[in-house]
Amino acid sequence: MAYQPPTHRVERSIRATTGARLVAGVDEVGRGAWAGPVTVCAAVTGLRRPPEGLTDSKLLTPVRRTALAEVLREWVTQHALGHASPREIDQLGMTAALRLAATRALEALPERPDAVILDGKHDYLGTPWRVRTVIKGDQSCVSVAAASVIAKVHRDALVAELADTHPTYGFETNAGYPSPTHRAALAELGPTEHHRLSWAYLDALPRWRHLRLPSHRDAMAEESLEDSGQLGIF
Repeated sequence: MAYQPPTHRVERSIRATTGARLVAGVDEVGRGAWAGPVTVCAAVTGLRRPPEGLTDSKLLTPVRRTALAEVLREWVTQHALGHASPREIDQLGMTAALRLAATRALEALPERPDAVILDGKHDYLGTPWRVRTVIKGDQSCVSVAAASVIAKVHRDALVAELADTHPTYGFETNAGYPSPTHRAALAELGPTEHHRLSWAYLDALPRWRHLRLPSHRDAMAEESLEDSGQLGIF
């Protein structure tokens, strides 16, 4: 399929139908990782033409993604990042941790947005925010795509720094996600303070299974990433 650049169609629609002046696109990264925080970026863009090649961060090479993030940080009108730590994820469950990270990002913006576009089909943010969910918003909405790239590059760099003190786990390349190096290090050395201890990967590690914390029932953790393309509504 040919590349289709994201547009401001949803942002314009929200402004026209609700009178919202400031619309923030929000996307997260790190939900499926075993280590490191979940990170959310909130980005506000002007309605001008976005940088060339902007799309979902997962569709970009690391080199292109890093270069684009540098451009985007200057191009967006404003942006902010929020995190929920591994311990907060263990204590709250992923949905509540996402809400916490997103709230931190939105409240860190210089101006409070009038409306929020969330990537995906689940509104994990809720009141008091005015939210529209957009499936594959990181490919179709300029503000969400920008948030996607900025969040991914920021979190990857954050987790890569953990390799300085935990060099065996491959954090500099796997960003805390499962990989052969990561799995081997866990089997030999066990989880670090940066790992999520309520996650099921510990069940497969006989030496470290006793460290697992009670897990939360969380519908979002079971959500398929293969979404199909419909807009949510306010």
